[in-house]
Amino acid sequence: MLGEPDTSSYPLMTAWNNARSRTKVYGWVEPTLNFSTSANSNAPVANDVYSNRFQMNQLIVYVERLPDSVQREHVDVGYHLTAFYGTDYKYTTDKGYLSSQLLVHNHQYGFDPILEYIDIYVPRVAQGMNIRIGRFISIPGIEAQLTPNNYMFSHSLLYSIDPFTDTGILATVQLNDRWLVQAGITGGHDVALWTNDAQASATACVSHTTSSVNDNVYLCANGINDGKYAYNNLQQYDGTWYHRFSKTWHTATEAYVMYQRDVPSDTGPIKPQANNYGATCRPGLETCFAPEYAAINYILRQLSDHDFVGFRSDLLNDKKGQRTGVNTKYTENTLMLSHWIGTTVQMRPEIRFDHAWDRKSYDRGTRKSQLTVASDLIFHF
Repeated sequence: MLGEPDTSSYPLMTAWNNARSRTKVYGWVEPTLNFSTSANSNAPVANDVYSNRFQMNQLIVYVERLPDSVQREHVDVGYHLTAFYGTDYKYTTDKGYLSSQLLVHNHQYGFDPILEYIDIYVPRVAQGMNIRIGRFISIPGIEAQLTPNNYMFSHSLLYSIDPFTDTGILATVQLNDRWLVQAGITGGHDVALWTNDAQASATACVSHTTSSVNDNVYLCANGINDGKYAYNNLQQYDGTWYHRFSKTWHTATEAYVMYQRDVPSDTGPIKPQANNYGATCRPGLETCFAPEYAAINYILRQLSDHDFVGFRSDLLNDKKGQRTGVNTKYTENTLMLSHWIGTTVQMRPEIRFDHAWDRKSYDRGTRKSQLTVASDLIFHF
């Protein structure tokens, strides 16, 4: 965050040079286990898509130098590089970045250089401006691709179908203690700039924190262009609201609308791109407009320095089935516990129930409902 010092400490860096270097190398390993009523697949659930299996979701190595955004005297530069391996590469792959692993071969495990960017901090623009150039996480939303940045192990349905990473330039300006604005140009969602699907796309966001610091509202128009069908060319309008009831209770809520135009009909002659679905269009149409709506709420309570519990409720309406392959309304409810063992190991067991209301979607279209019991174990280094 702008204006906040980098006080993070990591075991590898502490062992190496007692954490004195501004360039830091760190990461984590995340093995997971799930038991499911579905025999073949948990999709569209993410990130434990493979049912009844022990697997390694993420093996991550970061190389990072944060710009010094506390000082106000000079421009400062930082950078970030990530090596990402595991089953979760399915949810970070950009077309054009080693994407044949997924789009051609559909490997269970894969590698993705998910984040490569530089940060340029300019101190004398309002209360500070950061310019990010490269490939970065698509910015709206409560959840993120890198597992420690999430409350729970599994992801909401809302998250599992939205944009993952963007490549371009993004400026973040801290206007004052309450207001922050962002604006950027990217090549579109989940595509490298050198692919045929890339096109100039605008992102604009505004964040407001109340004077009590108990509420934050964050609104984004994300990846906006003509909206014509291309690889994950989602036109996203997203809002999040965080509210703190007390030091131990808080809630987080998100809602969005997304769409693409001219999506190929799943019964027509135009074949959709790999890793994308067609739309359930009216009979006789070769293409149609495909929207989806979603909302999510988290309620979280801290029990101790090492434990918190959370409950997530989730609604997704995939109107034309373009994101999940089935045009239906979904709901999901998950109860979880997060427990830290010391300062380097975290476990997050959960129990989750999913339901598709209009037609069968789970276990490759054979079930309307799905129950999963799962957990991950995160080893930080």
